[in-house]
Amino acid sequence: MPVLRPTRFHGRIEWLGIVPDRGASLRARAVDQVAALFSGPEGEAHGGLTRPSCSRVSAQYRRGTPIRNTRQFSILAHEDLTVIAAAMGLASLDPALLGANMVVSGIPDFSHLPPASRLQAASGATLTIDLENRPCTLPVPEIDAEVPGAGRRFPAAARGRRGVTAWVEAEGLLNLGDTLRLHVPDQPVWACLDEARAAGG
Repeated sequence: MPVLRPTRFHGRIEWLGIVPDRGASLRARAVDQVAALFSGPEGEAHGGLTRPSCSRVSAQYRRGTPIRNTRQFSILAHEDLTVIAAAMGLASLDPALLGANMVVSGIPDFSHLPPASRLQAASGATLTIDLENRPCTLPVPEIDAEVPGAGRRFPAAARGRRGVTAWVEAEGLLNLGDTLRLHVPDQPVWACLDEARAAGG
């Protein structure tokens, strides 16, 4: 029996980007097409089959420990970007300044999709969602370079709307305007989730 259920929810790719050199800048370069490889988006600085652990998994690993790279893609919702920009007092917010790889429209509450959900394109390219991408201060200087003083407003404005990280489960091409079908795990929410969260730490 399949463990992933195709849903009626579809997203449209509104924007694609690649961060070519993370050492130089977080800023992404807009592109019309991305080759989704097992190592991540072709040409992406956050690509690779493994990555050094960071603060997001500090409860599990010493910083810099080599771990599986489940953060190959950074994906945001167009609807969330609009809300974030408004909360920052801006007319719009360029996803390139956030180091994004993709902006999708049409899927509600995108940042809170269940982990292990899939986004699948007609080409066969399939991205597995890892976790919600928490806001951080890394985009602040990029935003300030375009709108001085606005960057500090980003972390609070983006809370709960920063999108998700994802990794490539099946290779293929992703193009502007492509439709992505959402598939979700066919299992109930763990009955002890609230208890486990309360007891953690």
